[in-house]
Amino acid sequence: MGYTIEDLMSSSQDKYEITFMAGQKGWSNSISWILLIEDINALRNFKGKDLAITTGFGFSKESQLLALVSLLVKLRASGLIINTGMYIHEIPQSVIDICNENDLPLLTVPWHIQLFDMIKDLNIRVLLQGMADEQISAAFIEAIEKPKNSSYRTELLPYFDVDGDFQVFVLETGDLDTMDTVERRRLSFQIQIYLESISHNASFFYYDSCFVVVVNNVPENTLHEIIASFEQRVQQRMPRQKLAVGVGSILRDLDNLTYSYKRARAAARKALAEGERIVWFDDMDTERLLYLVSDPYLIREMGPDLLKPLIDYDAKNSSDYVRLLETYLRTDGSIQETASQMYLHRNTVIYRMNNIKKLLNSNLDTTEEKMKHLIACRLLNLK
Repeated sequence: MGYTIEDLMSSSQDKYEITFMAGQKGWSNSISWILLIEDINALRNFKGKDLAITTGFGFSKESQLLALVSLLVKLRASGLIINTGMYIHEIPQSVIDICNENDLPLLTVPWHIQLFDMIKDLNIRVLLQGMADEQISAAFIEAIEKPKNSSYRTELLPYFDVDGDFQVFVLETGDLDTMDTVERRRLSFQIQIYLESISHNASFFYYDSCFVVVVNNVPENTLHEIIASFEQRVQQRMPRQKLAVGVGSILRDLDNLTYSYKRARAAARKALAEGERIVWFDDMDTERLLYLVSDPYLIREMGPDLLKPLIDYDAKNSSDYVRLLETYLRTDGSIQETASQMYLHRNTVIYRMNNIKKLLNSNLDTTEEKMKHLIACRLLNLK
């Protein structure tokens, strides 16, 4: 998932005498670029996921440094490196606290470190990792589209356990394709920052109108924690952003990645249709089959076309026959339970069900008839 704070510490901690001061939970934040900031107005160039470096020349006062950190949090920066020893000698506790509260990595390097050389070195590493990420994303897309073509295994072998467990989850808004490139890229950066604890054993990319995350050998309980934390962050910091997450099944071997992807899309489809934040495909019960159907003509034939008499009747009479039928079938034909759930008298349910059976030209007295019409009701909710 790009060049991360973890990568930076692993490759350059000793070389540049870097100290990790705060925001440890942002360890896996990806870095899109590294910018030297000496004036808060320079932050207008931030595009998301940028790592800021400052000597503290324009932020020597605690209030100034707090303002800088607060704005970096708002801009979804990857982190902040402070060159200590000249303008800033000691990091105020208030700054450490706000970085910890917002999972913003705060690092320091001593004054004798040459910042120009460090920034140049780190940006080259960011570029190289970006090139590798593009190759990885292309290989995963090939695995999704052409599962019988084994060339993607060779491409991904240096980075992933191709014989191990793979799982896909997708993130959709329903309108990603209508966003301009800059807006979608900004949203992409925000999402990646919020997906803490996923780094080298995962890949994030945009594909077929959704953001896709592929994870390799990540235990399901760990993924549950990651996604739960992600949902909490989105609700707190992006409350108005419509975002649905669909999680596919864990499947063994890279060649089966396409199936986990399709299941993740089905789960996201259900999440969007029902206004849910997260849906796990394996928890969808019999709806797994329905949401995997991608043939729009079959969906129409088995859903709206079959129930057309009821749909037309409801439209003409402002009635609720379709919902009544679905409730009746879901309760296994129980008049009492249907009346309870629909807040109707049982005699009213009997009367209306008789009308429904006449409109459908079916007595709904066989398992096949009941199942066919229940599936039709459920297909009406698919979008």
